[in-house]
Amino acid sequence: MATRDVTEKTAGARSGTETGERPAETGAAAEFERLYRANVDGVTAYFARRTREPQLVADLTADTFVAAITGFASFDPRKGTARAWVFGIAGHVYASYCQAYSQQQQQLLRLGGRRDLDLDQVEELLERIDAERAAHGLLSELARLPSRYRAVIDLVDIAGLRPAEAAAALGLTPGTVRMRLMRARARLRKHTHQPDQG
Repeated sequence: MATRDVTEKTAGARSGTETGERPAETGAAAEFERLYRANVDGVTAYFARRTREPQLVADLTADTFVAAITGFASFDPRKGTARAWVFGIAGHVYASYCQAYSQQQQQLLRLGGRRDLDLDQVEELLERIDAERAAHGLLSELARLPSRYRAVIDLVDIAGLRPAEAAAALGLTPGTVRMRLMRARARLRKHTHQPDQG
């Protein structure tokens, strides 16, 4: 909206904007200055009742008047006084701050739930991570083996059965299971450089 429109919209009132009457002087800058002077103490007190942090009071007050000057052309005196309009903005500014603060606190609580690890725990976790990586590589190589070799490795080395038990489970002779186990382990060692485990 043009400056002239704002001036016309707010012209003709006394300097006491808290009464809801519009300023008599023309010019949007002068009008906003009167609005600011008439309400800055009240807005500061509004925020001071809600927080004990001086910097936060100053920031919220400044945010309120930045929003007011940005939206000054949208002020409609038919909908209420200038003071009510400014305090409506202050309410929105404070609500936005509370929402952002609440989200920040929730994030801090989530982070606070994490405990710091001591050096031994870090080393143990690194060892586990390395072991998992090695195991992943071993499992990848295991998947490449022919199924007859995979079956004996699965039962003996992973499930922990003795070769004779694995032979019974597979319906094979113990000698066949031992031979397949030896060949399977040799192939895995060749590809993963893992030491023989049995």
